[in-house]
Amino acid sequence: MGQKIVFLDIDGTILDHDKQIPPASKAAIAELQESGIIVSIATGRAPFMIQDILKELNLNTYISFNGQYAVHNGEVIYQNPISDKLLSELTNYSVKKGHPLVYQSVDDMRSSVSDHPHIIESMGSLKLDHPLVDTEYYQDNPIYQVLVFNEAEEQFQYEADFPDLRFVRWHPFSCDVLPGIGSKANGIKECIEALNIDWEDTYAFGDGLNDLEMIDAVHTGVAMGNGVQEVKDVASLVTDDVDQDGLSKAMRKLSLIK
Repeated sequence: MGQKIVFLDIDGTILDHDKQIPPASKAAIAELQESGIIVSIATGRAPFMIQDILKELNLNTYISFNGQYAVHNGEVIYQNPISDKLLSELTNYSVKKGHPLVYQSVDDMRSSVSDHPHIIESMGSLKLDHPLVDTEYYQDNPIYQVLVFNEAEEQFQYEADFPDLRFVRWHPFSCDVLPGIGSKANGIKECIEALNIDWEDTYAFGDGLNDLEMIDAVHTGVAMGNGVQEVKDVASLVTDDVDQDGLSKAMRKLSLIK
């Protein structure tokens, strides 16, 4: 058997509905590491948002920004920022639409407006505060992901007018904006090629729409019981809810842990 690697989404997969890590999940992740399996976070969050989780789980490999930025043992192995041209066009477009943006870099994020209720509610669901305002932040920093705050029916117009970008909804009031090839699956592809791992030794666990390509791409994809139906439809295995220790139960069922 070759080197195994397990990719884990954060929200709704590692973190339960109260944004806590269940003790059984923490123990299972530690057991994976002790057995020599590489454990990687695969999240839509920016690197600066996950440092506490990485520290708590003793992890140093992760894919962030839904696949745009990958790190292994503290070393950047892949990065794919959004082009300045597309950032400028998206900014002008969203201003005309009256939709605020949040620009995300590796180290921080800034908003195009202050105190917007959609930003407050969306970011609050991640236990995060409304970002500070800097309308020119995208001009001075590499931006790997943008959050646009609109509603589902408004997303279709963005998709039609920006074919070189991907829009992945994560909240009723917000969707992630990525480069056209952007997905967790693409980040995983870059990661396993850099680490020379066989596809048959890849596993992924997730629950949301931004996990769809990842769950479908790896050899063994696991959907959490609390996951959306689209993810469950492509998964190799559907486990219990995150609050019912679904993560550790699936790992045991797949013989990744004892």
